[in-house]
Amino acid sequence: MPVFRRRHLCSLTAALALTATVPATAAHADAPGASAALRQVLFVGNNWDGTAEVIKSTGDFARIGRINVIPDQDERMAEINADPIRWIAFMTIRNSVGEGHDQFVDDMYSTPDGKSVVVSRPSFADVVSIDLASGRINWRFPVSGFRADHMAVSPDGKRVAVSASTGNTVHVLDIETGKQLGKAATGAKPHENIFTKDGKYIYNMSIGEVNTQTDAPWLDWTKGDRRITVIDATTYQQVKVIDMRSRLDAIGLKDFSDAVRPAVFSPDESKLYFQVSFFNGFFEYDLASDKITRTKTLPKNPATSDDRTTFVNDSRHHGLSMSPDGKKLCVAGTMDDYATVVDRGTLQEGPLVTAAKPYWATVSGDGRSCVVSESGSDQVTAIDFATGKKVASVPVGDHPQRVRLGHVEAGWTSPSAS
Repeated sequence: MPVFRRRHLCSLTAALALTATVPATAAHADAPGASAALRQVLFVGNNWDGTAEVIKSTGDFARIGRINVIPDQDERMAEINADPIRWIAFMTIRNSVGEGHDQFVDDMYSTPDGKSVVVSRPSFADVVSIDLASGRINWRFPVSGFRADHMAVSPDGKRVAVSASTGNTVHVLDIETGKQLGKAATGAKPHENIFTKDGKYIYNMSIGEVNTQTDAPWLDWTKGDRRITVIDATTYQQVKVIDMRSRLDAIGLKDFSDAVRPAVFSPDESKLYFQVSFFNGFFEYDLASDKITRTKTLPKNPATSDDRTTFVNDSRHHGLSMSPDGKKLCVAGTMDDYATVVDRGTLQEGPLVTAAKPYWATVSGDGRSCVVSESGSDQVTAIDFATGKKVASVPVGDHPQRVRLGHVEAGWTSPSAS
């Protein structure tokens, strides 16, 4: 990587965070077949490095090890260079959403036994399972189209859903074998995925075209078919579509984008909190009434331009998580260079914690802290849910993005190949 590199958010993001009773991947420890000798960790995807940092999930969040998620890089590049269409797609990703960099890791989840980590790799348009002991690839699944994006793991840890962002498809795979169990059509550029707590449904958010310069509100229609697609996680059939355009129009927000980015359910799954493109804030959506019930506008950074074309991948705020008790929301104010904890009852924000292009927000293993990835400073920062104050920052690799709770075997150390 060049010494002097731009520190911007890369990726279409979206996303969602965690179902909010407990951090989603924490369920793996109780999954059938899970080993008793497991250590809970946080995986941090260093997108431009092609590595995943493994850090403590609580306390000082100290670094434990690192995984090379592109051990097959030479083989993949040989395939791309031999195929003109794939080469064009690869270079397009590098020069658009990648901001001049290749995107080697978007999302990752560990298997229930803590022996492997499953990684989506945007520039290689695939999902791979990597053995955590040897660093070798267990299986590889090429997605439809030319780019892999956000994933979600089922509550039992057995299935993983991945968005094929140029294929307008969600693939659902067996996490142990990589075999496709089913797939579903989505809107334009599928992004975030969320399994419901009972594992019966998958919510997919499509965000449309985020690399165009047609960002003015009157050109919003050029961004494509953006919607939430609710998918039956057994039949993989579409059961419902939620288009936020009409819901936003109903509350007088016709100039707001309807591209749903990161999102998180309330503990009882009656409410969905979500961010949209270009907006410094978030919305509360009530599933029963099918209405947006509250809007929270967060402070702007005076140093941040309001010119929408300057927002990386159409994001202004990108990253949202909820404390396990459902009382606090944590927001990554990406383009405004801060993160903050918001009281869910009053929607009052706490201190604005300075952060360099925070890209994602998740929950620590003990549920006490919000953990954000700072893509602009190559570190992750933990913020106490109770006080809203920073408790720790830890350096990681180049351009951290997704942060996920997972497990490794007790006594694990980095593979020699990494």
